Amino acid sequence: MTGVLADSQLSEMIARGQISARPAVTPAQIQPASLDLRLGQVAYRVRASFLAGHGRSVADRLEEFEMHRVDLNDGAVLEKGCVYVVPLMERLSLPADVQAVANAKSSTGRLDLLTRTICDGGTEFDRIVPGYDGPLYAEICPRSFSVLVRPGMRLNQIRFRAGQAVLSDAELRTLHDASPLVDGEAVIDDGLGFSVDLRLPGSTLVGYRAKPHTGVIDLDRIGHYDPAEFWEEVHSTDGHIILDPGAFYILVSREAVHIPPDYAAEMAPYLAMVGEFRVHYAGFFDPGFGHDAAGGLGSRGVLEVRCHEAPFVLEHGQIVGRLIYERMAARPAQLYGAGIASNYQGQGLKLSKHFAAPS
Repeated sequence: MTGVLADSQLSEMIARGQISARPAVTPAQIQPASLDLRLGQVAYRVRASFLAGHGRSVADRLEEFEMHRVDLNDGAVLEKGCVYVVPLMERLSLPADVQAVANAKSSTGRLDLLTRTICDGGTEFDRIVPGYDGPLYAEICPRSFSVLVRPGMRLNQIRFRAGQAVLSDAELRTLHDASPLVDGEAVIDDGLGFSVDLRLPGSTLVGYRAKPHTGVIDLDRIGHYDPAEFWEEVHSTDGHIILDPGAFYILVSREAVHIPPDYAAEMAPYLAMVGEFRVHYAGFFDPGFGHDAAGGLGSRGVLEVRCHEAPFVLEHGQIVGRLIYERMAARPAQLYGAGIASNYQGQGLKLSKHFAAPS
């Protein structure tokens, strides 16, 4: 078995106790190529972000860095600019040949809610080594908005893989020839490149910028909030915008992306030399994303962009990231957008599901 494990294989891991939880994992958590992880009942406010490190447990490090504890049972606010560690309901007992990688869910990334998975003995964020046996934790740092959370909320997800499944550039070109991965020319160089769209048809609106001083977002409220209370519109008439240092933007890819049913993909940052900004906080693309989407093959990728030290001019069509494609170990029983709660199939420029559609 080689590749990213599909939904049916995740169910088998749960049945064997390789993935366990209290309370038990629910069917709604199982996605085509990943498992949603749930927040536990307490959040630890810590002085700084940390990794456990070799031979150390997260519990040991919490004793060093904990400032206070927040009971989540009745709902609690995680404040903008603070760092929290939340034990997750799930734990792992991985086989020796299976590793895992975690990432924020799409709605989490679109709120600039930095959420990373840490584990005992871990030396990297979001990476779980083969054979790991132990608990999981979410490190949460709200960057733009304070958020109200409760136990059981699903902010991040985990993907399991066996062996080397990443497609080479030659294999990616062959796949694109057989089943187009984008709706135009494919830029393939260490993955599939994608660019930013700053000339949206019929509109000067090209994105949104998070407002600096806003209210709290209750993550259980869907389609509830007025975008104007949390976001400024970003317009362009000449195909470029200037990113402000420290600001967070929602933009959209120029390409419509397609993930065939037997593949999964992960968004990765482009070379740092192209600019002082970061693109991607929520990086998993499930099998079936953009597959027979409304209006044709492919769905736009929403870009979560944060500028760093200096103002930066972003141009229409500029390459800002890449998709790394991997083979699935099996075809999922259910694809993204096919009868499951897939909020972003066939999307264009779109805020997270918590906001009402702009008027």
